[in-house]
Amino acid sequence: MSLTGMSGCGRIRLFEDFTGEELPVAVAVAAEAAAGYGIGPYKLAGDTAETDTGFVTVSKANGFIRLSGNNEDGKGASIGTNVCFSPVLNGPLVLEARLELAALTARNVFVGFATANAADVAEPATALTVTITKVVPCVGFLLDSQLTSATYWHMPYILATDTTQTSTGVIASQAAVAAECDVLRIEVDPNGTARWFINGKLEQTKASAATTTTLLAGFVGVFGTTTTAADLDLDYLLIEANRDWTR
Repeated sequence: MSLTGMSGCGRIRLFEDFTGEELPVAVAVAAEAAAGYGIGPYKLAGDTAETDTGFVTVSKANGFIRLSGNNEDGKGASIGTNVCFSPVLNGPLVLEARLELAALTARNVFVGFATANAADVAEPATALTVTITKVVPCVGFLLDSQLTSATYWHMPYILATDTTQTSTGVIASQAAVAAECDVLRIEVDPNGTARWFINGKLEQTKASAATTTTLLAGFVGVFGTTTTAADLDLDYLLIEANRDWTR
């Protein structure tokens, strides 16, 4: 098809402020069905067959949802998109979220892009002491209570060819504080270069942080690391991308 004179919606912009309806956590449905539920332009994924996994609205100014998983190691919930964004075709990709953690223990939080976001998907990366281990290729923010710097945001970029990454090389200067919000923003260019911002401060820039031709999902997820249920409160979620006009 001709690429000249394109008109219409060239920029994809997904935004939800979480001021409206909710999907209660305590709804027992099959994982395949639960993965079809969502809010605004986003879907709920993760261990959605469990009756204590999902999200509910909470009474806070601006409107928040509480995203929560069940009390199992590696189980949790995410809210975001399908695997549908290519850096080279849709970039630059942008994901920005404002979130708050009631506690900083017994949880793995991921905010960013990954190659999977399906029903019963596990966390994109696990962590222990100073080692971040790939579950699926991903680029984003990670807070894991099993890391030595357990309260600090980390900024992994783990490609399909990678197995692990040392946390000390991707640690941010800013730590999360319980009951206080952080604004996390990641940008991925068509050439795979990525930039991480926390509360408006540029924390890291890395070339070749993402494979340019691999399709990615954008999402916010929280997963358990012990037998304690993990949760987070999300104020808003913004995802932007350019439309692929080549087809």
